[in-house]
Amino acid sequence: MQIVDLSSNTSPNGQYWQWLGHDIYYVQAGEKYAERPPLLLVHGFGASTDHWQKNIIQLQKDFEVWAIDLLGFGRSAKPQLQYSGDLWRDQLQDFVTQVIGKPVVLAGNSLGGYASLCVASQCPETSQGLILLNSAGPFSDTQKATKTNRIQTIIRSILLQPWVSYLLFQYMRRPSKIRSTLNKVYYNKEAVTEQLVNDIYRPSCDVGAAQVFASVFKTPQGKTVDSLLQSLSHPLLMLWGEKDPWMNAKQRGEKYRQYYPNLTEHYLEAGHCPHDEIPDQVNHLIKNWVLNL
Repeated sequence: MQIVDLSSNTSPNGQYWQWLGHDIYYVQAGEKYAERPPLLLVHGFGASTDHWQKNIIQLQKDFEVWAIDLLGFGRSAKPQLQYSGDLWRDQLQDFVTQVIGKPVVLAGNSLGGYASLCVASQCPETSQGLILLNSAGPFSDTQKATKTNRIQTIIRSILLQPWVSYLLFQYMRRPSKIRSTLNKVYYNKEAVTEQLVNDIYRPSCDVGAAQVFASVFKTPQGKTVDSLLQSLSHPLLMLWGEKDPWMNAKQRGEKYRQYYPNLTEHYLEAGHCPHDEIPDQVNHLIKNWVLNL
């Protein structure tokens, strides 16, 4: 069994894969099981494979575990591209088929949840199940023209100015601001450590990081969550940190059940990143659910 120790402050024992000429960083741990699907962990915006350290350490005892840095984040390359759900969907699809070599159970947090949903829905041959943790992405009924949407459009047009997005990036990437933001979205404040702040700050120093940040405001609208759910055919586990200030977990949970009633869900006393805040609970739920697929 390949046991990966991610407890040190140094770079974890990861590897690089070439995708479309770009370096993609990933971590592999655990033993292959013929009767159990591998797990593929996908981080959220601004995070990386580092954000899954507490999960990999435990889950590798029962599964072959993979974690990947999406293009533009973590230790992966940060080229000047148009970043979108479709781009990350294609990256994950190719990673599963070219590197892992068998269908996986995808687990994604926030932006990584949306990318994972795109893969499971639009490339069903790559996965056997889907786990979403406070997953991002719009529903159709939230895209209707409203006064709020018009205000958001105006704000977005301002942020599209290169100098504005650059200054905002420089402000948001300061370690003190990263810590402040984490303290707002983490219900368990003890989980906001210096290591976590550094794990998020470090990639922001890479060449191209500012351009990736700016590209978020130019990202074309992808498929809505409800349209993706209507094409989904895999078992779905929803894990919600119900203290998340960025989303109303109960309300979003109702929408997921509306479009995909045959799901399993748990509401946990955590914020936006339950896998990092309460890893023991999340790992236990993931393990039991996957073993019962």
